[in-house]
Amino acid sequence: MDLETLRFGRFTTLDTAIADWSGVVSHLEKLEKDAREGLKSAAAKANWAGVNAAVSREFIAKTAGEFADAHTEATSIHNILKDTRDELVGYRDQLNDAISDGLKKNLTVMDTGNGSFTVTMNIHPDRAAEGTSVPDHSQQDVNRLRDEVQRILKAATESDDSADQALRALVDQAEYGFSGASYEDRDSAARALKEAERLANLIKDKGDSMSPAEFDQLTRALATHRNDPLFQEKFATTLGPRGTLDFWADLSDPSDGGDLQRSRHDQLGDLQKNLGLVLAGATRSDSPAMRQWEERMVQLGDDRIQTRGTQVYGFQLMSNLMRTGDYDDTFLNKYGNALVETEKKMRLPDRYWNGGLPPMPKMNFIGEDFGRDPMTGFMTALSDSPDAATDFFNTTEPQENAQWVLKDRPVFDDTPLDDGDSNQSREATGKALLAAATGVNPNDPNAVPVEHTADNRRVLDRSLKYLSEAGDEMPSEFRDDMATVLGNWGDEVHNTASSLADDPDDPRQLDRQQLLEVTKQVSRDQNAYGILNEGLNREMVRDFYHDHPSDPKETLLRAGHTVGFLEEARYQALKTDEDDPSWDAKWLYHGFGGVANFIPVAGDAVQRGIDALAYQWQLDEQERINEETAQQNSKTFKGRENQLQQLAGVWMDANPDHRGNTRYTLTTEINAAAFDGNARAQGLAGDQ
Repeated sequence: MDLETLRFGRFTTLDTAIADWSGVVSHLEKLEKDAREGLKSAAAKANWAGVNAAVSREFIAKTAGEFADAHTEATSIHNILKDTRDELVGYRDQLNDAISDGLKKNLTVMDTGNGSFTVTMNIHPDRAAEGTSVPDHSQQDVNRLRDEVQRILKAATESDDSADQALRALVDQAEYGFSGASYEDRDSAARALKEAERLANLIKDKGDSMSPAEFDQLTRALATHRNDPLFQEKFATTLGPRGTLDFWADLSDPSDGGDLQRSRHDQLGDLQKNLGLVLAGATRSDSPAMRQWEERMVQLGDDRIQTRGTQVYGFQLMSNLMRTGDYDDTFLNKYGNALVETEKKMRLPDRYWNGGLPPMPKMNFIGEDFGRDPMTGFMTALSDSPDAATDFFNTTEPQENAQWVLKDRPVFDDTPLDDGDSNQSREATGKALLAAATGVNPNDPNAVPVEHTADNRRVLDRSLKYLSEAGDEMPSEFRDDMATVLGNWGDEVHNTASSLADDPDDPRQLDRQQLLEVTKQVSRDQNAYGILNEGLNREMVRDFYHDHPSDPKETLLRAGHTVGFLEEARYQALKTDEDDPSWDAKWLYHGFGGVANFIPVAGDAVQRGIDALAYQWQLDEQERINEETAQQNSKTFKGRENQLQQLAGVWMDANPDHRGNTRYTLTTEINAAAFDGNARAQGLAGDQ
């Protein structure tokens, strides 16, 4: 900053801008409140259906969010401008005070242009008026004034430049709309940018050769700034995509005998978590530099990264940094499409992921798996982003993603030291499928059910298709997740299981044969069986109280048909596994637990009916196992008699005005409906 610019600076224009932004903040605060308490609140309470449920509600929610982001961004801009203005005024006053002090010693400061200045005598003694006393000064006084002016100008320049960088970085966060980044002043934004650049350069310069103390400092700093948008973007773009991969490859490879593998091995997981959170946040920036970062990272996925001891693929490294954080949806889908495309070209991807001479021991320090299978980390990231998961499972170009990950993909044991464990990539894929089909994040303990979209329904239909085609080869890791999916879609599942025939005009009906096969596969696992049956018990009771067909008895008969459908699926499951039953000898009460996040809340009366039904159903299941009973093609449902009788009782409570029926006659009718549903399901399965 030039001497004259600061010395004679007038801040009228800046003051006007600050006042204008203050007004903008106030107006946006009111608009944000109106959008949140009025628009969004009303939309959440409305009874949406059809296109409105899929489009309008989502649009209103996003619009309300934009008002919140606009208010946040305007507040940050106002804070940075005001803080910078106050700092520059302070530096101007310091400069004028320094110049005044210099004049007392006959020294003046002159601007020489281009940001330079000189300190010289104000009045030469030889030219002083007769009788005028000129103050003395020493060279030390000259140097002191020069250094002070230089310090002030440097500080003012840094204040001005850092404000410029912070404001540009803030605005670049969102290509369209507004950024949610919040900063109290210019200093906090400037420090974030400076610290991000310093740490990224530390990694670039030293990599895994950094000292343990530097490693600790890096881990702490990433944890501190893992929710800081400006830090995230600056760190990622300074380090670069290749720098990110090189760092994680070298840090994971123990062959160089570095200090960090020995002294900080137990802390590598903490660094992995925090690094993943920072990178995830960075991908949500829409800055041009970050968009280039994402494109390049996807391109590097099938590149081999050389370390001292081996070679690994970019997908393997990056996927292990995707196990934490909320990655941008667009990036996730570009990355996932490229990963699937690469794997399909490999044909046997496990041969490649386990390649390298020797293979990399570990790239993952969170959990048990070694991190050689890149699908595990990617699917973990996908499960945290339901919208991205929905897009991924519905993608058909350049390939059928759902068919690959649900049916065709070869897998391998990524935890060879742990016998009998499930396959982590399939476990993660199941969670991603759960997010895609329901719109709910399965990793969020506070998540609540959301309105299904047409895209969610497409995921459900596609998953039923591919998993039913797999038949008995359907991976066991998918059973509990599919049970939860079917419970979340309880209305459609109950409607389909109780259907008397295929009805192409019924939008709620699923493919009955596919549903039966998947229900059978789910029923091969006791826990998954419990999740599914409890979910449909809730749905049947909900129908009693909330569905209003012209003949209320339809809901009772539909419940019976669904029970029969479920019983046939269970029987088919037991036949499949009769030589190697996987169920425990004792029935365990499951309860909903985390599954409750996927099931809509019921009213008090409905919940009482659900609780009573759940208890009677549990009695049936325990008795069935105690007596080692199995369903036979008979006309009675001994294994379900408590459940059916309780359903009849709950139906009577929900329909007190429906006269002419007794508990006995209603139980008889629902038993007959259960047998009929069982017979129809047998026909679907081809088991005559």
